Amino acid sequence: MTDWDLRKLRVLRALEEFGTVRATAEALSMTPSAVSQQLSSLSRQVGVTLLEAHGRRVRLTDAAHALLRHTDLVLAQLERAEAELSGFARGEAGHVRVGAFATAIPSLVVPALRRLRRTRPELTTRVHQAEAAEVYDLLSAGEIDLGLSLAAQAPRERDGRIGGQDRYDRRELLTDPLDVALPAHHRLAASRAPRLRDLAGEPWIYGASGPWRDITLAACAQAGFVPEQAHVASDWRAILDMVAAGMGVALIPRLAAVGDTPGISLRVPHPDQPRRHVVTAVRSGSEGRPQIAAVLRALADTAAGIAAPDKTVQLS
Repeated sequence: MTDWDLRKLRVLRALEEFGTVRATAEALSMTPSAVSQQLSSLSRQVGVTLLEAHGRRVRLTDAAHALLRHTDLVLAQLERAEAELSGFARGEAGHVRVGAFATAIPSLVVPALRRLRRTRPELTTRVHQAEAAEVYDLLSAGEIDLGLSLAAQAPRERDGRIGGQDRYDRRELLTDPLDVALPAHHRLAASRAPRLRDLAGEPWIYGASGPWRDITLAACAQAGFVPEQAHVASDWRAILDMVAAGMGVALIPRLAAVGDTPGISLRVPHPDQPRRHVVTAVRSGSEGRPQIAAVLRALADTAAGIAAPDKTVQLS
């Protein structure tokens, strides 16, 4: 296969454009002798005659015109390659893998990635649904680049320190208010301001492990009691169905967007409404990568736009 020299091909292209060896040399800041040497070398390289005498000048052969047609395609493709690579260099292109828990995907991830498709069309993403606690394992394994998780408390500076090293950069994205789900026939179903401590003796429904269990236990502890776990569930549909059946009560995050559910009474607990904290997590140091920073900004912008859940009261 011929070892193509792009510099020589550009000299040939310039000769076709400017017409004479002298004009080509001036345009390329070369000597006429250097132009002739480049073209002679290219002719030997490709094995065909590229120039022929025409009076006191030279002109391109049919083979040279054929070569230039391919040269134009090659140079155009190289321009495209340079443009694409410069996009990577500026952080406008690349691939980011996002891991997120179920309720964050429709409310946060999808709108953020839709925004990125408009503003950063060369940046591609992949979504991996995972449990809130699982995103740290996925980050550690290198299977995702950015994770959305949950916490009972807002991240503090350097709280990603594990084993003496800051393994993750964690930042609060938003606080998600928690409403209490009661069976429609419950004694407090019509109360406009139930207190969590009034539910201390009720059977509770929440997960067996992970952030959501911690969040429920922390909210009840703040209200002064330890909830009796009557049933173990982490799927919101399953939890709501059990509440509707009168099997217990549960805390429901506003992001779950359960809407009107038959047999359920959603109430805002007072005086201190509990909240869960939605956090972003990336491997420490990677937050400076332009592609990851762009996704983080899109998520933050989306979260700012839906901060209104604090002002939205769901009542049956």
